[in-house]
Amino acid sequence: MIDDGTGLLTIGQLSRSTGLPVRTIRYWSDAGALPPVTRSEGGYRLYDAGAVARLELIRTLRELGLGLDDVRRVVAGETTVAEVAATHVAALDAQIRSLRVTRAVLSTVARRGSTAEETTLMNRLARLSAAERKHIVDDFMAETFDGLDTADPDIRTRLRFGVPDLPDDPTTEQVDAWVELAELMQDTGFRAQMRRMVEFNAADRGPDVPAGTSLWFMSRLVQLAGEARERGLAPDAPEADTVLAELLGDADRAAVLERMVSASQAELARFRELLALVRGTEPLPTHREEFAWVVAALSARPAS
Repeated sequence: MIDDGTGLLTIGQLSRSTGLPVRTIRYWSDAGALPPVTRSEGGYRLYDAGAVARLELIRTLRELGLGLDDVRRVVAGETTVAEVAATHVAALDAQIRSLRVTRAVLSTVARRGSTAEETTLMNRLARLSAAERKHIVDDFMAETFDGLDTADPDIRTRLRFGVPDLPDDPTTEQVDAWVELAELMQDTGFRAQMRRMVEFNAADRGPDVPAGTSLWFMSRLVQLAGEARERGLAPDAPEADTVLAELLGDADRAAVLERMVSASQAELARFRELLALVRGTEPLPTHREEFAWVVAALSARPAS
């Protein structure tokens, strides 16, 4: 406090009272967050006793990451701490999401040993907008189902609505899975593979075939092949033909075998795993052992 009876404080005295460096107080003062009450005859800035409390508020807000413009508005009474805090929380949430994307891309690059070109692609995919992500899914669906009007509609519906978007607050694992999923959906080889699977499903289906038939077939396959495996029945054993007959009836076994080989490819299994990862749910069971048993049984007698 200067000795003129006014009760005003110099920057040096404020510094000693608050523990803040003089240069920091001067910087905040120049930015308008702590304007002086007046100046001395020598041109030095002078502050009232309330400046100590305002400095503590400024220090707190700065430590919380607020910019000096927002700090100035709070100190000037143009806005409240609560209003600024709410805005700052939204900004921090956006930064956190961005950091998660960055971490996911970098962790994937490190794991894969990616090239510069692959790194650029992954970064672009990870930062796509919701509309851009939807475009990738729509394009994938169009190429998979275009012209296959006889395809089992329940498969089209499950696949279309089964491809999730990233949640508003994704984890690093979800971003990582989305990047891989987007790459897979844009891969021409995988699209062709998925197309073949849907074509096999659509083959020989007429308007009288009810939706959900493919679901019934899958449940029967898991049940019958599972029971055969539990009994220790080998796929090439003569008794396995009875299981196939119960499952397939008089269907073309060669066509069924081709369909199942296509449906059980590793990339398709990975596709389903990635969908679950993006959703944040446990992957659905793949029943690979049951699939493999039926494929082996059909392979042992393709012409029967």
